[in-house]
Amino acid sequence: MELGLSGLASGFDWRSFIDQLMEVERAPQKALRNEQTRIQERNNAYRSLQTELQVLQNRLRDLLNPDLYAARRTAVGDANLLKAEAGTAAAPGLYTIEILQRATAARWVGVANVGAALSPSGDVSSLTLANAPFATAVTAGTFTVNGKQVSVETTDTLQDVFDKIAAATGGQVTAGYDAVSDRIILTSSSEIVLGSASDTSNFLQVARLYNNGTSTVASAGALGAVRLDATLAHANFATPVTDGGSGAGEFRINGVSITYNATTDTLATVLERINQSSAGVYATYDALSDRIVLTNKSTGDIGIALEDVTGNFLAAAGLTGGSLQRGQNLLFRVNGGDTLTSTSNTISAASSGIAGLTLTALGEGTTTVTVERDTDPVKQAIQRFLEAYNKVQALLDDYTSSTTDANGVVRAGVLAGESDANEIASRLRNLVYQQVSGFAPVADHLADLGITTSGEDNKLRLSDEAALDNLLRNDPGAVQRLLTDESRGVAVRLQAYLERLVGDDGTLIRKQTTLARQSSDIDAQIREMERLVQANRQRMIEAFTAMEQAQARINQQLQYLLRTFGQGS
Repeated sequence: MELGLSGLASGFDWRSFIDQLMEVERAPQKALRNEQTRIQERNNAYRSLQTELQVLQNRLRDLLNPDLYAARRTAVGDANLLKAEAGTAAAPGLYTIEILQRATAARWVGVANVGAALSPSGDVSSLTLANAPFATAVTAGTFTVNGKQVSVETTDTLQDVFDKIAAATGGQVTAGYDAVSDRIILTSSSEIVLGSASDTSNFLQVARLYNNGTSTVASAGALGAVRLDATLAHANFATPVTDGGSGAGEFRINGVSITYNATTDTLATVLERINQSSAGVYATYDALSDRIVLTNKSTGDIGIALEDVTGNFLAAAGLTGGSLQRGQNLLFRVNGGDTLTSTSNTISAASSGIAGLTLTALGEGTTTVTVERDTDPVKQAIQRFLEAYNKVQALLDDYTSSTTDANGVVRAGVLAGESDANEIASRLRNLVYQQVSGFAPVADHLADLGITTSGEDNKLRLSDEAALDNLLRNDPGAVQRLLTDESRGVAVRLQAYLERLVGDDGTLIRKQTTLARQSSDIDAQIREMERLVQANRQRMIEAFTAMEQAQARINQQLQYLLRTFGQGS
């Protein structure tokens, strides 16, 4: 803790005096801080330059990729029949493709009407609409019979509905339920007319009652259906589902095991479990036919294998008694040759013998597929390379040049006078734009690709796109050789130089490391200088504090003498 109040005894503000002296002592520190700021600015500039050089490296990697020059594009005569994709291995040419038959998926169609009837007898006086196992739930509202509205609630029993029909029509139309056929039957002495545009209940549709121009209308099919949202044990299967009694039911589809619990799992749950498995089929429930259908996820004439292991789910669901609707294989011809086969609608080299060409059949018929070189990716890669190269040169120009403001003050760039930065700009220009010896004159210089420089800066421009397009079209190999020849290619030599610059131990990386170390060394120097400043400050404070204490004692003695001699007189 510092002792003493500045000037209390002496009247001299020595603390301000010390602070001023310390500021003078800190002058070398300020000079070092300014130097450190310049070092950090240079380091940041080199870091930004490194980033752009690495972008340029990536663009060069694109140019050096052999697949770039082997790119293919396709044209299909009738896009409604085929979709075509060509890889680098595809040979340019014209192919005639005839699709004779598209591939379809096989289906295993379960037995219809696997659900139990609505009621075991014709007595439906206790069967409410809400609990009746229709394929679709009945909604409350009104429906029309012979022009008379019948109002129903889901709490009504089926017999209540029959009674309401008779009451609404004055007994002209009567209704009943036949448990044997599982149908509702309407009878009258004259033609029955059902429905109107103002109906709000779906009862007639759920009961499958449709006009037929006669005096008797029966449901178009059996009405009892399996309930998707009820547990398997209470889902209204005609044959009750069992799981072996332990809740560990199991069946296999295409050898893949599916488990179920009859008392906790619903039919919807089991169907979803099948769909999410690796069995390779989609399982759906057809409510109108009251049957379960399995459809192969893959097309082609391939079967579906079913096996109950524990319990009887497949049997109760009508699947073991179902039948296979075979799928179709894709049949096609290439250039009028023999009929070829594929189990899918995708034609690959394995099924067509055409390397690198993948076709997808969208319809049946004959069309052509043209495969040709795709020069657009090369042109785009060259343009991206030029953009990255120019950005590097623009950054170097900005960092190394000097500017004069409106007041005539010249401001040097952060890397002005840096030989490393100037060397990079010069070296890049020479590597990119010098003529390559030993190549055919058709393409031994970037100028042959329509790439020029203005002579006023280091930037490159694609000033003649027609020249590049012409060379890519007529002699793409010359373009590839100029850029990618393993010993003399422009992109190869430039990439090697960039690796020496910004690779793992590149000169630019080492430059930044050196600058960072210099900045860190300055921090250490400043800390040591500040330690000495603080030590000097403390010594001076202690000295002035001692002076204040001595002055205070002198003042006290003086006051004592004045009081003593003053009294004596």
